[in-house]
Amino acid sequence: MEKLNHQRLRLLPRALLLGVLSGLMAVAFAKAMEAGDTLRLALLDSASRFDRWGVALSVAFSVATISLAVWLVRFFAPAAAGSGIPHLKGVLLGYRSMVWYRVLWVKFVGGVIGVTGGLTLGREGPTVQMGGALGQMLGSRSHSDTLEQRSLIAAGAGAGLSAIFNAPLAGVVFVLEELQGNFTSLVFFAALIASMTADVLSRGLMGQHPVFHVTVTAIPDLTSLPLFLALGILAGVLGVLFNRALLATQRLGDTQNPRLLASKWISWGVIIGLTGWWMPEICGGGQPLVERILSGREYIDLWTLALLFGLRFLLTMGSYGTGAAGGIFAPLLVLGALLGLGIGELGREWFPLVAPEPLTVAVAGMAAYFTAIVRAPLTGIVLIVEMTGNYSLILPLFTACFSAYVIAEWWPDVPIYEALLERDLEKDLA
Repeated sequence: MEKLNHQRLRLLPRALLLGVLSGLMAVAFAKAMEAGDTLRLALLDSASRFDRWGVALSVAFSVATISLAVWLVRFFAPAAAGSGIPHLKGVLLGYRSMVWYRVLWVKFVGGVIGVTGGLTLGREGPTVQMGGALGQMLGSRSHSDTLEQRSLIAAGAGAGLSAIFNAPLAGVVFVLEELQGNFTSLVFFAALIASMTADVLSRGLMGQHPVFHVTVTAIPDLTSLPLFLALGILAGVLGVLFNRALLATQRLGDTQNPRLLASKWISWGVIIGLTGWWMPEICGGGQPLVERILSGREYIDLWTLALLFGLRFLLTMGSYGTGAAGGIFAPLLVLGALLGLGIGELGREWFPLVAPEPLTVAVAGMAAYFTAIVRAPLTGIVLIVEMTGNYSLILPLFTACFSAYVIAEWWPDVPIYEALLERDLEKDLA
């Protein structure tokens, strides 16, 4: 106990500093991503005045930015590819090393450029990896032992998630449930301090409002729980499909041929450019789309929901397959919201007397789809509760998440971050 208390005292100032650095990094990254998305939409708006030349401008812009984003990752920091969470898990398990300064700048710059070009990737995974990189920086600079260094890496990851989502409890739970896979006192202590500090700083700079604003006028009745059970079952099936499709696109993109690589980047840039020209909101990270869905200000019919789900699903597969820096956190939350809203609208149409508000089901859909893909139900529940500020939805969330978890485990299917890590390790042995 005396040794543990000494380690905690040693970690306390570094965990506080790590929380400050992670919070500042997350705020800067979020602002830069928003500016990039705004720039893309402004460019598309200006290009729309030039008809066919406007289409060419949209395509050229996407091809150039996406190619640059992938080139930065491939030639300066391959470990920064994708969300970065599988790589971080490998570091914490001792299978991977990390050059923190390369990961930090390439992830930041490459992530912003990629989303500016229209890639349907999120900022949350990169923020987690960059937080871990900051943790390694502090650990190496202070001559910490291996246990303390890994504790700081895990704490930085949790602080990054906490700051980007305004969800400190989710940051801690994510570290324990997904990254570490076990509970140790030292990791919990460092993650808690860093996550709370990062969240306070993020709220001070970006405001204390929830990430998503949802107005729930009534707590769902117990008679509506079968609808959430059905949602969880469908989310489990579609979550397995998401995982297998994502791994398939990774395998299809495996090549070292420079010409094939360049043709892949250009082809996807053309697809993103054309899609963004006709449907600007469907590209990018997707937070405006989720806010539109959860606002409840407009009715979206089932066919449109299905179309949006299908397009976002395919765009996420292709975008992640490019190897650019960007995560799947936000894209899968968008898909979950679309799925939940669709089930909610069906429930209101078929069972009007017992069905809850469709927006309530959309919120549960985000947590259930996250659970089915990542296989971290507690993180999904806590994250959505903190992001929406609705603590009255705990029971529906539990019902949807654990039914999704059971279906995905029964299939069986490997959780996406573990599957991506296993794939990377197998490539190293090949």
